[in-house]
Amino acid sequence: MYNETKMLAYTQWHDLLTNTSTFSAPEDRYDELLRLADDYRSRGIINAPERNTLIEIATAAYTRSVTAVTPESNHSGIHP
Repeated sequence: MYNETKMLAYTQWHDLLTNTSTFSAPEDRYDELLRLADDYRSRGIINAPERNTLIEIATAAYTRSVTAVTPESNHSGIHP
């Protein structure tokens, strides 16, 4: 069952996930997303499966953000 506290927590977490200007480094945003998921779980706002889902989403977003900026992602064959 969703309550207001859970809805606010998910909103805060999602805002951090989608606002790339909050942290300059993807690693910092990822660390904060994990910290928030753990905090919400320890305070009883979310349960363990919900925490795991947040971590999976954060990990996928982090992976996309770091692979998008690596030299290996340049498949054009043109090297700077």
